[in-house]
Amino acid sequence: MNIKQALKMVSQTHPGAVRSHNEDSVAYDASCGLVVLADGMGGHNAGEIASGITVSLITTEMKHSLESMRPEDRGEGGEDVGIILLREKIQKANASIHHTSQSQLQCAGMGTTVVAGLFYDNRLAVAHVGDSRMYRLRGEIFAPITRDHSLLQEQVDRGMLSQKDARLSKNKNLITRAVGVEPAVEAEIHSHTVQIGDIYLLCSDGLNDMVEDDEIGATLHMLRANLQLMARRLIEMANDNGGRDNVSVILIKVNGDFAVPRGWLVKMLSWFKN
Repeated sequence: MNIKQALKMVSQTHPGAVRSHNEDSVAYDASCGLVVLADGMGGHNAGEIASGITVSLITTEMKHSLESMRPEDRGEGGEDVGIILLREKIQKANASIHHTSQSQLQCAGMGTTVVAGLFYDNRLAVAHVGDSRMYRLRGEIFAPITRDHSLLQEQVDRGMLSQKDARLSKNKNLITRAVGVEPAVEAEIHSHTVQIGDIYLLCSDGLNDMVEDDEIGATLHMLRANLQLMARRLIEMANDNGGRDNVSVILIKVNGDFAVPRGWLVKMLSWFKN
């Protein structure tokens, strides 16, 4: 099964119940297995510019690179090309945003979070900067597969705060890493094995700040047969709970195997093509 047939993707974004404009940006392309979500920050709508640059650049350049490169191939140092490309595109987005913020007064200080995933060969490479998240529902188990780059997460990791106290903290939005704020940024990247039936959720903090993880997971489990309804319901839940921020989601369901043919199967497929 090709990757477009194997993956079902949907997205939805909303300004929320309080804010007048939306600084989140989202994009996906099932034909190359790419999903990208960014949550911008900055005055005078500059956050919208930062998130838009990030999503547009990563999407356009990744699709262009994948026309001549295979993500499952190994690059220098033995890393998958898919991982190398994610890191490279986020660095390019960082440079573009930082240059714009330095050269245009109205964009000074702008930046954005990003979480991006590339599905290939029954795997998922996930890159993120900041506190936008990716979760996975596998069977009955729902859990985040990214870890926030935030002051709050650092305090939890050091044992200074419990998870319960962190939920009640007023310092939820103090991130320790963002795209475009500094001349360079380090994206955190991990690779995960994908299974048929998995559901993946990318979201801005406008969702998980408003809705408990248990409720998000229960919603994914209950509506797993209908991703469009699932996306709409998650947005509604965030807004019903106050909607204090923009809220965006991308949902991916794995409906089939998309392993790359190897060995004798490659030769057979080549024979049929010829």
